[in-house]
Formats: sequence, structure tokens, C-alpha cells
Amino acid sequence: MRVWSVSLLSVFLAACANAPVAPRNDAWFNDSLFTAPSERISARDVFALSPEMEHFLNVEIAAQVANKGAREALIDAIYQEGQLKIEYDSVLTRNAAQAFASRSGNCLSLVIMTAAFAKAMGLAVQFQSAYSEESVSRSDDIYFYIGHVNLTLGATRPGIVYRPNVPDMMIVDFLPPQQITALRTRPVGEHTIVAMYMNNRAAEAFARGQIDQAYWWARAAVEQDPAFMSSYNTLGVIYRRHGNPAEAERVLDYALARDPRNTRMMANLAQVLRDLGKVADAEELTRKLERAEPNPVFSYFERGMKAMRDGKFAVARDLFVKEVDRTPYYHEFHFWLANAYAGLGEMDRARREMALALELSTTRRDHDIYAAKLARLSASVH
Repeated sequence: MRVWSVSLLSVFLAACANAPVAPRNDAWFNDSLFTAPSERISARDVFALSPEMEHFLNVEIAAQVANKGAREALIDAIYQEGQLKIEYDSVLTRNAAQAFASRSGNCLSLVIMTAAFAKAMGLAVQFQSAYSEESVSRSDDIYFYIGHVNLTLGATRPGIVYRPNVPDMMIVDFLPPQQITALRTRPVGEHTIVAMYMNNRAAEAFARGQIDQAYWWARAAVEQDPAFMSSYNTLGVIYRRHGNPAEAERVLDYALARDPRNTRMMANLAQVLRDLGKVADAEELTRKLERAEPNPVFSYFERGMKAMRDGKFAVARDLFVKEVDRTPYYHEFHFWLANAYAGLGEMDRARREMALALELSTTRRDHDIYAAKLARLSASVH
């Protein structure tokens, strides 16, 4: 659950930000600028069970439910006993049926799939957003800021009041254990989870260059939860990339007024203001951004990459270490730190960092690349 610099989007493999309740306002939408959506976009699809999921519940784990109870049977079958053999994959945010069919998904997808099963089994479900530092990933010139959600399962259907520290609520989380130590959370509603899902789909379509489709997903996210400000940020970025800076300014200005310390919105709005020729306003906002975030994410990394190209491996190492210190769970930082160590001839450290990159990889492609690099580093000592 972890959402990009030409553009900065917020993705929730899953997360959310505090924001005051916002009224629904169709003024943010300009449907005439975009072609019709090429796929179905419906909140009903997010938690819908497929026939295969119903078979899993009614046949495959029926005996376990009878022996252990619904909640324990569900958790054991999916996650502890590995009956489904689910693989973490951050490439695409899937709804419940898609995650089950592919046996893969990012954290948000797995939370959605678990909740879909749990609700069908009559269990109480409470979604939670974590108060944790966002992690980051990138695709070309797009940076994705990634938050986190998990869920708690009760033994009975809703009707009980959510009590975060009461033993009858069991936390289900998909982060590695080292990442969830002392994790602080707050409850969020199902409509916010659906908005997160739709916002993710918008960001993913945007990254693929499917700007029209991204618009419809972002539009649906705003409608689903008007108080979820990340969707407005995504919508503003989409407008800008589509060549509609006036619409982008209106949306981003609204969102930043409600989340005034959000540096991603500041950066995106500053770019839009320059597009519109409002240079003085853009420079004022940029100065505010620099005061708030003098060393933005990836700044050490980009300087480290330049040092690598110049053959200055010690300089690169020190800069990559700074990125790792503040974003310890992003695989690419460890990968390039390993390369810097290799350039310095420090092969033990290079192998250790490459092993961390492999462990933290979130896609099959990255996993295979890092595994091959680690094998080559290991072979170099023989």
C-alpha cells in the first residue's frame, strides 16, 4: 500500500491524508475534454466476489470454518497456511476478484480482497490508515508517494463499536514485520478505501500514458470521497498533462487550501502557474516549497546518479546512504548503493545492499533483475 519530477502523484498501496470534509462539487470536472472511458468504473466492483471466490468460501475452506471459526479459517487459509499462495505485486492495483484470480496484488489490493471475503463471512471489518512516513517509487519522470493501510477483523458482524485496542479485533497487515513495528493507525471508512483504489487506478493509467482513462478514475475517486485530497492532486496532474492548465490550477488551488503543507500539491501547482505565465506566483510558491522541503525525495539520489556517471563512487555512496536513511524500504536506493560499493571494491557491502534490494522488490521484473545482479556479485568472489 504504498502514489510521482515532472509530476507528483499520491498512490495508496494504501494511504490517506487528514483533510476537512469537502462538499461535492462538480465544478472540478470537465468531461467534454476527455474521450469516454474505455473500461467499466464502478464502486460496486471493488469488493464484489467472483464465482471462484464464492467457491473458495463455500467449498475449499468450509471444513476449516467449521473447525476454527470464520476469522481464523480465513486468515490461515490465505496467509498463514498459504493455501492461495498470494504474491505481492505493486504493478497494478486490483479489485477483490482480480487479486484472487491473479493470486497477486499490492497491499491495497490484498486488503480489499481480505475485506471482501470477511464481509461475505459475516465478520466485522474496520479499515485503518497508518500514520507512517510515506515511501516512494518512480516511473520515468513520475514520482509515486506511497502510504499504507491495513484492516482489523472482528469475530462478528458490524454492530459492535470499533475499539482499536480490544482483543476481539485482529489486525491483518501485509507489510513485512520490520515495517509495522509501532505502527500508528486511525480508522477510515470503506468509501475512503474505494477512493484510494480509484485514485491508484488513475495514477497507474496516467503512468501508462492513458490520460483520458486516468481522468475518469480520478473523477470517480473525487466523487467517492470528496474529502480525500489526494484524488484532487491526481486530477490536477491529469489536467496539466492533458493540456488544461486552467482546470489544473482550479483543482490544485482548492486542494492546497485544504491541505496547505502538502509539498506535492505545492510542486504541482507551481508548475501549473508557470504554464499559465504566472511567474511571480510560481516563484513565491517554489520558495515556500523549498523552505518546507529543502532536500526533496530523490534529490540525493539524482545527485548520486550523476556522481556514478562521473565515476565518483565514494560521493555516490554517501548520497545514496542519505536516501536509504530516510527511505529505508525503497529497493532502488539499495540497488544503486550496492553498485556504488561495487565500484569502490567493497564487495561484501555490495552484496548486502543488493540482497536488501532483492528482499524489498515489489515486482517480478525487479526481483529477477536484482537476483541476477546478486548472483553475479556472489560469483565475483570465487
